[in-house]
Amino acid sequence: MPDASTTPTSIEGVTALYRRFRPGRFCELRGQDHVVRALQGAVKNQRVSHAYLFSGPRGTGKTTTARILAKALNCAHPKDGDACNQCDSCAAITKGTSLDVTELDAASNNGVDDIREITAGAWHGTPGSWKVYIFDEVHQLSKAASAALLKTLEEPPSHVVFVLATTDPHKVMPTIRSRTQHLEFRLFNGEILSSLLREVESAAGLSADDATIEAAVRLGRGSARDALSALDQLIATGSVMETQPEFDGLFHALVHGDAVGALTSLSVLTREGWDPEQLAESFAAEVRQVFLLQVAPEVADAVDSDRERLTRWGEQLGLPRTVRILETVGRAMREMKSAPEKIVILEVAVVRLIKPELESSLEALDERLTRLERDGSRMVTATPPPAPAHVLRPIGSTAPTTPAAMTSVPPLEPLADDVVATVVATPASSGAHGLDLDDVRSRFVERVVPHTSRGAQLLLKSAFVRSLDGTHLTIAVPTEEMRQNTEMIAQGLKSAMEHEFQTPLQITWAVDPALARSSPAPTQRPAKPRTSSPDADEPYSPDETVIVVTSAGEHLITEMFPGTTEV
Repeated sequence: MPDASTTPTSIEGVTALYRRFRPGRFCELRGQDHVVRALQGAVKNQRVSHAYLFSGPRGTGKTTTARILAKALNCAHPKDGDACNQCDSCAAITKGTSLDVTELDAASNNGVDDIREITAGAWHGTPGSWKVYIFDEVHQLSKAASAALLKTLEEPPSHVVFVLATTDPHKVMPTIRSRTQHLEFRLFNGEILSSLLREVESAAGLSADDATIEAAVRLGRGSARDALSALDQLIATGSVMETQPEFDGLFHALVHGDAVGALTSLSVLTREGWDPEQLAESFAAEVRQVFLLQVAPEVADAVDSDRERLTRWGEQLGLPRTVRILETVGRAMREMKSAPEKIVILEVAVVRLIKPELESSLEALDERLTRLERDGSRMVTATPPPAPAHVLRPIGSTAPTTPAAMTSVPPLEPLADDVVATVVATPASSGAHGLDLDDVRSRFVERVVPHTSRGAQLLLKSAFVRSLDGTHLTIAVPTEEMRQNTEMIAQGLKSAMEHEFQTPLQITWAVDPALARSSPAPTQRPAKPRTSSPDADEPYSPDETVIVVTSAGEHLITEMFPGTTEV
């Protein structure tokens, strides 16, 4: 049986649980220990402030605590700063008939005349020792009404206590806040709400199973009033499923990458009558619990079997995917507010979560790489045949570039020192071994360059990986002007190269005039370097297009307008 000293007081003749079992003493308040200590200590030591500001989310006990304070101040038999809740004064305050307590709903009585009438009556005597004024939603008072209240707060009667309650303290005038003691109320965690509901269920003689209690706690979202109202509704309907969408099917589809299953799950929920915005909001709330259970389990509100279920989904999803789901659903909720077909926004968001290739964000790219690594680890690895490399043929050679020929490429002549400049100097990693020149050339052209900026691609299409010494790469470009322009793309290229090869690299830029004649073929492979002039009699292959490029500007022109001739 619950302890009688902490069980909420039952008000006869009231059927709603949140009203019937509203706390009537400080010892019955839960989850607001810091508030109880401050107020009960002030009453006990007779150091009560003339004005308090209670702020916090709805359903956390602000107005209830104000009434308990009024009881404690006027109780005929107080004990340790708490009310007895049995004397005539306490009973009158509980019923709302006490002349010592005046409550005002500032949302509907926010005019200056309403406040003047209240403040004028503050000087009149009452049967009790203290006269308590409770202003609910005080932030909704008009500017003139707030100014009228401010004067009384500055010089209140000695027997008057003002309690201002609000969910938005930042909207209260700073001059009013400065004249009050500010006490902040907090949302209740799942354990406190679960304990409260079980005690109320026992005291009220109800019959609710664990699933019903857990559903009410979940629907309460930290609010005691909302949780009790949800318990009322669940007991009345006799069904938990009717009050909360079931997302296990959607979680299963996200874990296994099943787009058809995800859309089918959403379709079932919409056919059951759930609004798309409500679905998105409820799903975001569930994913938030999954996120909290992975990062800070003590903060999560989920309890009992619901907590176990969401913990399992978190283990299968992983933290990065959970965060991406939260962000994607959050964006979808914003877009749905102005969309004519809200369900389409939610469906697209879910498909994007399952198919990260539809997104270009870094998070989606990371998820794709993780999936590829996971799938690749299940396959038997074998040494692939060498890929076509980005190789310069020796001058005068007419042999085609084949894998066999790539292994016997004569070295190019050394460049002069005055055309070589090191733009990035990163110490090589001691563990970076196994880089192959042919592989580096191939991946540079096929995987690194396409992932750089457009301007970098235009410059790098005529570049060539000249040599590899450990982790020291030498990249050649046709002209000195182009080498100077590479300073603007050096850092981005270095990052792309290190991401591709997973090791720190040292990159040196060099000038090789032999690259001035390049072929902008779709395969991005370099043309044969020639040292002769364009008017020389040296024959070209039938499929070769030779363009003379002597500067970065000409290179950009030839890339943007292929096949043209400058006049």
